Amino acid sequence: GPGGLAAAMLLLASGFRVRIYEARDEIGGRTSRLRAGAFEFDRGPTFFLMPAVLEEVFEATGRRLSDYADLRPLDPMYRLVVGNAGAEPWVIDATQNIAEMGRRLGRLSPTDGAAFARFINDNRAKLLAAEPILRKPVRSVLDLMDLASLKAVPHINPHLSVHQLLSKYFRHPAVQLAVSFQSKYLGMSPYDCPSLFTILPFIEYEYGVWHPMGGCNALMRAMAGVVEQLGGEIVTGAPVERVEFEGIRARGVRVGGRLGGERFAHDHVVINADAAWAIKNLIPQDLRRNGLSDKKLDGKRYSCSTYMMYLGVDGAIDLPHHTIYVSEKYRQNLDDIGVGGRLSEDPSVYVCNASVTDPSLAPPGKSSVYVLMPTPNLRGGLDWSREHAAAERLCMHQLERRFGLEDLPSRIEAKQIITPLDWAAEGINFGATFNLAHNLGQMLQYRPHHRLQGFDGVWLVGGGTHPGSGLPVIFLSSQITSRLLCQEEGRPYAGEHVPVRTAQAGWSRLHPADATPNGEPVPA
Repeated sequence: GPGGLAAAMLLLASGFRVRIYEARDEIGGRTSRLRAGAFEFDRGPTFFLMPAVLEEVFEATGRRLSDYADLRPLDPMYRLVVGNAGAEPWVIDATQNIAEMGRRLGRLSPTDGAAFARFINDNRAKLLAAEPILRKPVRSVLDLMDLASLKAVPHINPHLSVHQLLSKYFRHPAVQLAVSFQSKYLGMSPYDCPSLFTILPFIEYEYGVWHPMGGCNALMRAMAGVVEQLGGEIVTGAPVERVEFEGIRARGVRVGGRLGGERFAHDHVVINADAAWAIKNLIPQDLRRNGLSDKKLDGKRYSCSTYMMYLGVDGAIDLPHHTIYVSEKYRQNLDDIGVGGRLSEDPSVYVCNASVTDPSLAPPGKSSVYVLMPTPNLRGGLDWSREHAAAERLCMHQLERRFGLEDLPSRIEAKQIITPLDWAAEGINFGATFNLAHNLGQMLQYRPHHRLQGFDGVWLVGGGTHPGSGLPVIFLSSQITSRLLCQEEGRPYAGEHVPVRTAQAGWSRLHPADATPNGEPVPA
């Protein structure tokens, strides 16, 4: 996946020999390619935020991301359709132009529209203060006791949820949802998600929403190409069955699939699988301490899961690249997912119509349509062997009623479905697509550490460790892990002299004319 590929690039550039073992027949993990007939889809992430973070990884190898990927900024970034009981839904097309976005929100509520710029400015300061924490390991509270980390304290408001903090800025329910639905990127409800994560909508407006031509998996293929150019080896169809130890020191891995259970010696093992699943299944329980038993891991809070439909459709789809429908009974929908363990009558649904930007994903004159419905994870008790058909009917009903695609069923030429059972079968604990939840008790030092607690030579990258889920912070986790591993081996870290080009340096909006929407040049 993205975390493992980024770590491989950084470690190879730092002078290590690296071999990647990939369980699938192709790389990418949850960011892999899915095919249904002649149609292609991203399996998981469908948009790209903060490209500067991945640019740092490429630059550490002496390369430029722009030489390997064609990134297109989207405007609108997405369309938000907010259910409004008994009336027409509120429709908001999100634009990166802050003044224009304030005007659009102002049509719903003049006071909320005026507050939007203040919200953006406050979250710019919050991200600037929080960025040092997002870029370093947090193993205990002592790692938060330096001056840079303490500067973040006034901005974090740990006693507030995302919704509670946003209520201090906005009153209109649709405006609140326009800057809080992003907590679903973490698989969480804005009513539970810590208020730190109001930086998520800010990141969209500050850095833009991007489409990599060929889909997000094109980035994975580009990264894999760099790994091989640097002398790394990628072995596909090779699921790791367990990590081999002498005492608590990792000495290698035993690999199944085409490698037939053979043991391979390695000085370090960097794990990019789902963190909880990997610890439970790859590391013997009798070696685990520090709260890493199966019981402790299964007792943690997990994100929601997702029901996915990948549809190959004849003709064009009259929707923007990204459209999100938010249930008119949003709180009930969230409770059904997080507490009740049931399907909602009016579920929120996301549709990615990537073909409107990227014709390469479907045959000429046709469209690849990606549909995601958040659902309970498998701990919710929903019997997916029975509910599979009901979920499909719900999704199709929403596509016809909420997205205006009444003729869609007659145009479907190919279809593939993934349920929470399928996510679990791919090695995701409880099928929780977005990993461990990001509540206060599972952030910072309370997530599994980059250097796995109680072991030597075992490392984690990806959404299950700090800073958490989402492509940009997954790449940050790879930088942290790679730097720590280099320090342990006494080697120079290849990314040491790469300038930080996100919040601190103002590397924000990439545009075709190398200028921000305000006409200012983007710093090199």
